[in-house]
Amino acid sequence: MALKDLLVHVDNSKACAARVEAAIRLARSNQAHLSGVYVLPMISVPGYAEAQIPLEVIEAQRQAARTQATEAEKLFRSATEKAGISSEWRSVEDDFARALTLNARYVDVAVMGQVDKSDPMAISGLVERVMLDAGRPVLVIPYIGAGNTLGERVLIAWNASREAIRAVHDALPLLQKAKSVTVMAINPPAGEEGDGDIPAADISLHLARHGVKVEADHVEAHDIAVGDMLLSRAADKGTDLIIMGGYGHSRLRELVLGGATRHILEHMTVPVLMSH
Repeated sequence: MALKDLLVHVDNSKACAARVEAAIRLARSNQAHLSGVYVLPMISVPGYAEAQIPLEVIEAQRQAARTQATEAEKLFRSATEKAGISSEWRSVEDDFARALTLNARYVDVAVMGQVDKSDPMAISGLVERVMLDAGRPVLVIPYIGAGNTLGERVLIAWNASREAIRAVHDALPLLQKAKSVTVMAINPPAGEEGDGDIPAADISLHLARHGVKVEADHVEAHDIAVGDMLLSRAADKGTDLIIMGGYGHSRLRELVLGGATRHILEHMTVPVLMSH
């Protein structure tokens, strides 16, 4: 399957321009169509407060939201026209997660941004909700931005789970174009329920049959969190894209106990494509 239909979440954050640029780069390299989706916040007033809040105040808030949407549209249209790619603009007033999930269901990849905790307008848990509910892969761009390349040197976080398998196949069009791909198994379990005598060898052979330039690797590191080890290896290899399954355990368990998905979303240094 080729990547021909992409989506990028556009907002008014400082990180948005870099996110749009990364999405354009992905669309251009795959000759894909890119939809920019902007969500206007739903401004509603409880019935008991209607008499206390002047209509002028409510209308001013709505006008401010429309102005921000127009500014975001100008950024998106300017960037896509300059890049010469096929694109369209969508502006909807709805719940953020619901709107993005609905639009993401009908594309090949949804491009979203990592939550910047220093941004008071950031919406915690937005990426997770779209990833879990849309049924499509989500490419998360760090709020510090992406590098000059995207998908040339790829690291796959491999644990032989359903989610990891899904992520690998969702990313196959990117993997086939990559200059190098490393399948990394961290603390692979032994035995019949594990990943075989040579960790990551089977999935690497499968990818090689699809024309992917791939190598298998594994590491035992029980004194460091899996997420930290993954980011460390990514830095060592000059990785510009990580592929991984998202929330192999229940989200509640990860929120309570921590987990690789949550850790990567909080501390990512390079773009990450996640599938659930």
